[in-house]
Amino acid sequence: MGAGSDVFFDALLAGKSGIRRLDNPYAKRLGICLGASIGKLDLSGFLPSLIAQTERVSQLAILSAREALQNAGLQQTGAASERRGVFVGCGFGGAQTVEDGYEALFVRGQDRVRPLSVMLIMPNAAAAHVGMLFEANGPCLTYSNACASGAVAIGEALRSIRSGEIDAALAGGTEALLTFGALKSWEMLHILAPEDERNPAESCRPFSADRSGLVLGEGAAFVVLEEWETAKKRGARILVELAGYACRNDAKHLSRPEAGGQIRAMRAAIADAGLEETAIGHVNAHGTATVIGDRIETEALRAVFGEHANRLAISATKSMHGHLMGAAGAVEFVATVQALVRRTVPPTMFLRQPDAELGLDFVANEARRMPELRAAMSNAFAFGGTNAVLVARQVS
Repeated sequence: MGAGSDVFFDALLAGKSGIRRLDNPYAKRLGICLGASIGKLDLSGFLPSLIAQTERVSQLAILSAREALQNAGLQQTGAASERRGVFVGCGFGGAQTVEDGYEALFVRGQDRVRPLSVMLIMPNAAAAHVGMLFEANGPCLTYSNACASGAVAIGEALRSIRSGEIDAALAGGTEALLTFGALKSWEMLHILAPEDERNPAESCRPFSADRSGLVLGEGAAFVVLEEWETAKKRGARILVELAGYACRNDAKHLSRPEAGGQIRAMRAAIADAGLEETAIGHVNAHGTATVIGDRIETEALRAVFGEHANRLAISATKSMHGHLMGAAGAVEFVATVQALVRRTVPPTMFLRQPDAELGLDFVANEARRMPELRAAMSNAFAFGGTNAVLVARQVS
């Protein structure tokens, strides 16, 4: 959907979908060949040695982290600091290198794989590269909590700043899982949306009565978090305040969502922000477009917000950028921040027929201007039962 948070959010507001039929050598072997692919990356700023040492998942992270640092006015200074930390969500790591290695060993019968395979595969590779970029001598941590990974990374960065351990963090998520093995594995779970017969771009339809499943995507998003006084002292342009975070576990089922865990996470995040439920005006929902997932999230929203749930402007942006797994929570938090900054919320696209059983305001098909928007929430709920919620609010 485009590099840069402004380009990305402009595309969301315009209702542009990045979902399309994949054009890959293995496409004919997939029953469902859909994805939100970024395509070829612009690595013109990468040294050849860096390209050799990075998988696509790390390259996405570096590109996104660079943009976040540039927007925050934090360029490399040559003075690394223990007061800086890096927090990255990533569900898998170097998936393509894993597949290439297996093919070399077991299909072609070779006795060797790429010399740097270990460094390319390891899930913390992206965090390590971002840490070098940020000159961070403080904590450099990777969180792998499936679809909640990116949100957990941002939330744990907030906790580290609050504790006084660090003054600034580069936090976010990255994922590149549009590989043959990953797509085939998700296909076998029978939760991927089939290609829409009218338009492949409209295949993911969260909260719609005819929703039929999720569509995988790839990408990365990072934000710079700073302690308030530190940011003010250096004259930083502060976009919003990350005011609340909570992470709660279902402890019920490996793949089936559970309303109780989502309810606990949302309530705890709002309380952590020091807000009442009625202060929240917008929610970027987890909204995967699975039949049960959207129903359970709606049930949880009603339980948390009561009558105010009917006044929430709820967006499911996965309808356009797909499900980015480990990067999803970070990408959707960036969309939430942009919604607050611009006081405009993106639409839930391709909501052809609202599901009468759900009955909330899902901002169907057109962006909405909200001049009075002061606080917003971003939900990230994952396989394994992890529920992570971030709450942000206006600073002026």
